[in-house]
Amino acid sequence: MPSTLKDAAGHPPHGGSLELRLATGTELADLVAAAADLPQIEAKGRRILSDLELLAVGAVSPNRGFMTQADYAPVVGEMRLASGLPWSLPITLSATDEEIAGLDGAGRAAITHEGRPVAVIDVEDVFDYDVAGEAQLTYRTTDDKHPGVAFLYGQAPHYVGGEVTVLTNPFEGEFASYRLTPVQLRDRIAKEGWKTAVAFQTRNPIHRAHEYLTKCALEIVDGLVIHPLVGGTKGDDIPAETRMKCYEVLIEKYYPNERVVLSVFPAAMRYAGPREAIWHALLRKNYGMTHMIIGRDHAGVGDYYGSYDAQEIFEEFESGELGIWPLKFEHSFWCNLCEQMASGKTCPHGKEDRVFLSGTQVREMLTRGEEPSPHFSRPEVARILIDDARAGSGS
Repeated sequence: MPSTLKDAAGHPPHGGSLELRLATGTELADLVAAAADLPQIEAKGRRILSDLELLAVGAVSPNRGFMTQADYAPVVGEMRLASGLPWSLPITLSATDEEIAGLDGAGRAAITHEGRPVAVIDVEDVFDYDVAGEAQLTYRTTDDKHPGVAFLYGQAPHYVGGEVTVLTNPFEGEFASYRLTPVQLRDRIAKEGWKTAVAFQTRNPIHRAHEYLTKCALEIVDGLVIHPLVGGTKGDDIPAETRMKCYEVLIEKYYPNERVVLSVFPAAMRYAGPREAIWHALLRKNYGMTHMIIGRDHAGVGDYYGSYDAQEIFEEFESGELGIWPLKFEHSFWCNLCEQMASGKTCPHGKEDRVFLSGTQVREMLTRGEEPSPHFSRPEVARILIDDARAGSGS
């Protein structure tokens, strides 16, 4: 049943406790039965379902449901909950005119997916919102070519706020052995004896530049959690199934296994750049991490954000206020003259001596069956990507 879990390990969750919103046992059976007679609000898209999973496992603590206007407004405007606690992105449930009319003053509604109830919301607030205003403040643009903004424009015109009780997780079977909840990952970190742990957020395969960042971080902290996002990305991103194969082979061959954990992160990408960097960090705090790697263009898309905006936004909060520490890295590359991985902070040589390929170039090479330079990608990773690219193209 929904519960509040305190943490005694010295690294408390955001707000002090994990708010677990998953129904179990007799409560689950009773709610499933009751949901059949409740007004319904359809969960529109994978992002809402992913948010429900995050609520179920306490990953978005201290939030206990979809935001009321009292929290929504200061989060959008000031990156803070009504309590004053830092929080950078709203968690919202949109509803149509018909769905709002169907509530008719009801105190509860069923959140459904494909006609099946997946959660119950205690309706506390129904309010309209300024789509363009939310887009500008959270994404720094109103351009509908931005995938996060496009999602906003595709929403229904009202928000419904209130505490949520989750009945089922449609994605629980995906990467089940790697789907560690905040409670489970905290237990794993404690079992390993790590006093400090760093999260590496990724929605891409880990190439040599990423490997370099994570290993630099391992020189600073006790353990590394490779925490790839699997809750929904853009259509041209490499599928999570392919990425997981790459992570597995890299950890097996190139990392000290006793200092690395691979666990999936079930959130959906917002592509909100700087604000999402804060959001990603706060959620990783709930998962038990003390540090997080923030590299170039974290959670960015296109040219909507500056290369290091996602690092600079951390300076808008008081030291220690977030409760998780960013490890900030510049873009890294292989330098032919240094004969090693480096960054602009450590390498004095020019661009002509640096091995760098764009994501577009790499995808084109892989589709043609060409392996990128071993200075860019480990050959084991390149072979996985080539095989999957060929399978996807039918060749």
